[in-house]
Amino acid sequence: MSSPIAGTSGNLNTVDDVCFGNCSRCGEEVIGEGMGCTAMGQVFHISCFTCRVCECSLNGKQFFYHVDGKPYCEYDYLTRLEKCCVCGETVTERILRANGKPYHPTCFKCLVCGKSLEGIQFTIDAGNRILCLEDFHQKFAPRCSVCKRPIMPKPGREETIRVVALDRSFHQDCYRCEDCGLLLSSEAEGRGCYPLDDHVLCKNCNAMRVRNIKI
Repeated sequence: MSSPIAGTSGNLNTVDDVCFGNCSRCGEEVIGEGMGCTAMGQVFHISCFTCRVCECSLNGKQFFYHVDGKPYCEYDYLTRLEKCCVCGETVTERILRANGKPYHPTCFKCLVCGKSLEGIQFTIDAGNRILCLEDFHQKFAPRCSVCKRPIMPKPGREETIRVVALDRSFHQDCYRCEDCGLLLSSEAEGRGCYPLDDHVLCKNCNAMRVRNIKI
C-alpha cells in the first residue's frame, strides 16, 4: 500500500463544450465549464470526485487524503488506519510492529523498565508482553542456588552457561566445592563434582567427609 498523501483539488473553468479529458472515476468525458476538477494529477467530474467510503464531495475541500490513487475524506482516512495496541489511539505516522501488532514508536517500550525498544533486541513473554532482554532474564531466568541471582548473559552477550547439578542451577563461578571452595568443572581433570548427602564437593573433600562419617 502506498503512503497516504494530503492533496487539494482545483476547478476547471473555461468555455462550454470543451472536453478536458476523461474522468478518472467513471471514464466519461468531462465537458463544459465548472463540470470538472483536477486532483492527484487526474481529471474528475465534480460529482465523481468523492470519498471512496462515504461518497461525500471532496471538490473544494482544503485537504483530502489519497491512498493507492483513491481519495478519502479526513474522517474515513483516519478511521481506516490501525490503532496502537498499547494506547488505543490511531497511528497516523510511523508504525512499528511486533508479534503482528501495531505500535506508536513512543509506545513500544519495555513493560518493566519503560525503556524504548525501538531498534534494539526485545522478547515477548507468555502473556504477549514486551520486555527488554535484561528484564526478561531478571524475571524468567533460573536462579543460582548459591548466590540466588538470575543466570543471564553478561552485557553485550546473547548466551550464558548454566551448570546443573543435584537438580540445582549454578553460575559457572558459583559452582564450587562447599568445603574448600575449589571451582568445579566436569571438563577439568581432578575438579569434578562428588556429591554427598546433597552437598556439592570436590573429590578430596568428599573423601574426607566419608572418613569422618566412618570414624
